[in-house]
Amino acid sequence: MAPQSQARRYRQISRVLARHGLGFFISVTGLERFVPFQRIFNRGYEQPVTRPEHVRRALEELGPTFIKLGQILSTRADLLPPAYQVELAKLQDAAPPLKAETVTSIIEAEFGRPVDAVFTAFEPVPLAAASIGQVHGATLADGTPVVVKVQRPGVVEQIDQDLNVLRNLAATASRRWSVAEEYDVIGLVHEFAHTLRAETDYIQEGRNAERFSANFAGDESVHFPQVFWEQTTNRVLTLERIAGIKIDDLAALDDAGFDRRRVAMSGARMVLKMVFRDRFFHADPHPGNFFIEPGERIGVVDFGMVGSVGPRIQQQLVWALLAYISEEPDRQVDALYELGVAGRHIDRAALKRDVAHLRARYFGRPVGEIAIRPVVNDVLGVVRRHRLHLPTGYALLLKTVLMHESLVSRLDPSFEFTAVLVPYARGMMARHFSPLGWGRSVGQAGIDLARLGVELPQQLRRLLSSLERGDTEFAIRPSGFDPFLRRLERIANRVVLGIVAAAFVVALAVLLSAYHVRSDPQIGAVLIIGFVLASVLGLYVAWSILRSGRP
Repeated sequence: MAPQSQARRYRQISRVLARHGLGFFISVTGLERFVPFQRIFNRGYEQPVTRPEHVRRALEELGPTFIKLGQILSTRADLLPPAYQVELAKLQDAAPPLKAETVTSIIEAEFGRPVDAVFTAFEPVPLAAASIGQVHGATLADGTPVVVKVQRPGVVEQIDQDLNVLRNLAATASRRWSVAEEYDVIGLVHEFAHTLRAETDYIQEGRNAERFSANFAGDESVHFPQVFWEQTTNRVLTLERIAGIKIDDLAALDDAGFDRRRVAMSGARMVLKMVFRDRFFHADPHPGNFFIEPGERIGVVDFGMVGSVGPRIQQQLVWALLAYISEEPDRQVDALYELGVAGRHIDRAALKRDVAHLRARYFGRPVGEIAIRPVVNDVLGVVRRHRLHLPTGYALLLKTVLMHESLVSRLDPSFEFTAVLVPYARGMMARHFSPLGWGRSVGQAGIDLARLGVELPQQLRRLLSSLERGDTEFAIRPSGFDPFLRRLERIANRVVLGIVAAAFVVALAVLLSAYHVRSDPQIGAVLIIGFVLASVLGLYVAWSILRSGRP
């Protein structure tokens, strides 16, 4: 996008944040220059609305990218307090539908022929409309009913611009706010960008659907739609139409005579197979993406957001489970460090006490008596109290399991999700410690050891040569001084500007006393210019003090 357009976007973001009294975010993201007087004119924002509501409203005003950011943040219990999670969960990814002429023009441009040459029937009224695309019903030449997902024009460009803005804001916030650096907001934005861009890639979404179909081949309890590649492009995705009852329409399920407990069991097994066996899971499990077809088969739609459990994550989860089974709090804390949850500046003794209390609360109880959500809420309470954070991959996995647990609990409140989960977790551990698993690990370790043996002499020779030449330098960088130094630098700049402004005023006073302004217009003009410069400098010093919020 053009630079001018991006500048307008920065200005829009700044004004929305200022209007909702979120001046702190304006300060830490470096947006003060776009709303220089926001501290003066936005102190009286609407008080009856809570701060979480203001955040939600601001995200809604800023459009699709920020709405999706809020939706993802609503699932990050390690980052946000419960009040913000509840409020951001209300964000809806809805948008006014495109006109039928716009949709048909997109399809014709993608396939190079009229719509009726691609589909024998096409429904102009969309089945659903969201911020990235909308879905229409259609029929293929052989009579197969399908759904056609059409991407909105310009949405990719708008998302790219917003993601670039978010990256810049995250970088500034990390420099200005220690909490932002500690929680790696740059990494969070990178993860969000990867997730959002995947939702705009319809070719990849089609491949995801086919991968799920292959993973569940022969399983009659789950149905993934067929992809019709001849009617699919980067901006148009054509899938087999899933017909059924929405999984949260309990009255309709009862009227159809479906056994909700059996459906809940099928749903639980589906997600646990994805996570623990296939290591590739559907990461957007809200009720609108699941339908119950005849025969109590679960039909699944929308494959833009997926997640994967890599070998490294699986290995870490195995060792975390083993640490939990042990009776050694030190080993359990070590597992948190190994997971990457606990970073710098953590009070290990206090964390060890909280982990021990948490384990004592649940250890020894029958599996069926333990519900996942209370356990996770207690764990995340410890996470927030010690300012821990979940690394990339774990948050999405946790969100997926919790949302599925909520779905099956809604179908059958007495369903024991944990009792189904434990055998899958044990199976993962058994596979990890099986002879085949150990053989793979030993083989990989042998390869790494051989590589180290080959490269180590050369690396040591380079290091010794560098030491002999005196090229090696050791730098010591004390942590914790950067905010103080930045503050000191700002104070010094203001003092210098104040001195310069005062010097201008004194000089003007001397010149006024020495010259007759009325008799010499040129001297008068010089004095007026000097007065203007002194005023500008003085106003800038005052504005910078107001901007910082400190005297």
